[in-house]
Amino acid sequence: MKPALSIILFTTIAGAAQGMVVALALATLAGMAPATALAPLLWAATGMLLVALVASFFHLGHPLRAWRTVLMWRTSWMSREVIVLPAFIALVGGWALLATLAQRDAVAPHWLAGMAIVGAVLLWYCTAMIYACIRFIQEWAHPLTVVNYTTLGLASGFVTAGALAVMAGEPGFASDIAPWALAATALAWFTRTLSLRRNARLKPKSTTQTATGIQAARVVQKSMGMTGGSFNTREFFHGASAHAMRMARTGFQVLAFALPILLLAWALLSGSALAWLLALGSQAAGLLAERWFFFAQARHPQNIYYQAVS
Repeated sequence: MKPALSIILFTTIAGAAQGMVVALALATLAGMAPATALAPLLWAATGMLLVALVASFFHLGHPLRAWRTVLMWRTSWMSREVIVLPAFIALVGGWALLATLAQRDAVAPHWLAGMAIVGAVLLWYCTAMIYACIRFIQEWAHPLTVVNYTTLGLASGFVTAGALAVMAGEPGFASDIAPWALAATALAWFTRTLSLRRNARLKPKSTTQTATGIQAARVVQKSMGMTGGSFNTREFFHGASAHAMRMARTGFQVLAFALPILLLAWALLSGSALAWLLALGSQAAGLLAERWFFFAQARHPQNIYYQAVS
């Protein structure tokens, strides 16, 4: 599939914001929420969610008609996401407002933290199911799609929370969640590796014969039939070489997982603020590459006919 920049930005930024809200909610439930940085971090998460929402509009052909998507909530995961996302933004924004107006003990009730966790998980599930429910895209049609959206969001959220806490003058909170960030990043790497190995073993269910209706034993494509290109050739194939795909696969694993784990270990042992910032930058770049790879690796059956050019 052809990766869309707007969707890459939306899923990456929103996922990190959701993970940061979960980190703050868990810290609240554990009685270790940052005293002075809770409100700024919640406002940062709200802002990230709003930026992600705006980014998603650039993928729409008619943004003014976006409201119509809610009408199909009974059958469409995208409609459900459109409903859950604003509700989650309102919940996080409301929590941020309460944290701004009152003392920490008064703005961190367990029920609010619990609702925030439920909202984040529900939004991850809705977003991931948009892709996991497409059965003819084998790379996506698996429970690991939902698992990876969740674990990647948790990893990026904990790292973002720690880095922003350091910048907000709360190094103690960053030190408290450093083991969580390290564990979440390691878990995300493990689950993503499982999906990479699974996808590498997949065999297309369609063939050139089934794509063209020609039942000869050997069918060789000489032309896609359109010298000027079409919607099919532009929107369903990324155009990257096999070498570029291999480089992207290796690159995002190094940037999103391996390097942040080393940097988080450094932060955990030394309390270094620089380590947090480097981990945030590396993981952000890696997850953008990972999300590009997620879309690019998906093979649409129509490409058996359309992607080759003589």
